[in-house]
Amino acid sequence: MLATLSVLLALGAPESGPGAEPGINGHYVKSPYQDGTTRIRVLLPDTLEKGKKYPVVYVLPVEAELESKYGDGLKEVKKLDLHNGLKAIFVAPTFSHLPWYADHPTKADVRQEAYFLKVVVPFVEKTYPAKAETSGRLLLGFSKSGWGAYSLLLRNPDVFGRAAAWDAPLMMEKPGQYGSGDIFGTADNFAGYRITKLLEDNATKFQKEPRLILTGYGAFRDHHKRAHELMDKLKIAHEYRDGPALKHDWHSGWVKEAAELLLAKPK
Repeated sequence: MLATLSVLLALGAPESGPGAEPGINGHYVKSPYQDGTTRIRVLLPDTLEKGKKYPVVYVLPVEAELESKYGDGLKEVKKLDLHNGLKAIFVAPTFSHLPWYADHPTKADVRQEAYFLKVVVPFVEKTYPAKAETSGRLLLGFSKSGWGAYSLLLRNPDVFGRAAAWDAPLMMEKPGQYGSGDIFGTADNFAGYRITKLLEDNATKFQKEPRLILTGYGAFRDHHKRAHELMDKLKIAHEYRDGPALKHDWHSGWVKEAAELLLAKPK
């Protein structure tokens, strides 16, 4: 269950000046789970039907704060007009530290999963016409945030409906790589987020509807192939695409298919 929104200060982004983005609603956030001020960026369909609730796709970042070495997922969604074409709300939170979507065992301001569950999602559902139920909460990510999309869903299967990962190191077996050590903290803490273990422990909950989506690769084809094989072995229903190979970036061409699969009606 999601926690009640608490200890949150959210302010609209300025209409001009640093932080303002045309067409995107920006909110500044202070919470005990992150260091300093973070943001929640929201992209709404241009036309909202009165009384209608919309599914929300959480576009999970791969970098801290507003860094964009690998592009900007929400700007890619906006460029592709997916918020209008798919009739959905797209949300991109920021994190004060490199996001691995985990709670550090001792650092109170590096609690990324808690921040997402207790601040980001409740704020969106309180502020916008969001479909506040499992099927309306969808997760989209690549690389670190593809890992995050899978771990958030597998650890919270009653909160989130589907997760799509593209080019993610899903078979990582220990902390330390790609800046993960400072976020997970210890091997014991990492074990609770390890994707292979979460798949094994939760297999029976994911054997009917394909709630896990795995599309394409840039740098982590081997991880995807092995994750696909493991899910097949565990009889976990999932959508799988082996390619095409694309640049490891938000803007290389994979976002549209992943978003469409997330929002497709169950067969």
